[in-house]
Amino acid sequence: MGKTINATEAARSFSEIINSVKYKGESYTILRGGKPAAAIVPVRAATPGQTLKELRAIIDNLPKLGKDTESFLKDVEENLKSQPPVPETTAWE
Repeated sequence: MGKTINATEAARSFSEIINSVKYKGESYTILRGGKPAAAIVPVRAATPGQTLKELRAIIDNLPKLGKDTESFLKDVEENLKSQPPVPETTAWE
């Protein structure tokens, strides 16, 4: 996993380490007492996945559960009504 440095050196060179991670894609393993304690690695972009907005379609496409289906569906729908609204955007977008 890239370069290995001790915690003291990491503290002294933190700004330089962050720059090399951000701009060069380098990774660092930080040692404390000679053993790995932490890693500083580039952030990977989040992979798109399903959102809460898609929950209704997911529920509608679930296989039927048998005789308990109606009871389970009623419980899920009641819980959906009590959930807070999902914001259109977030601070991370």
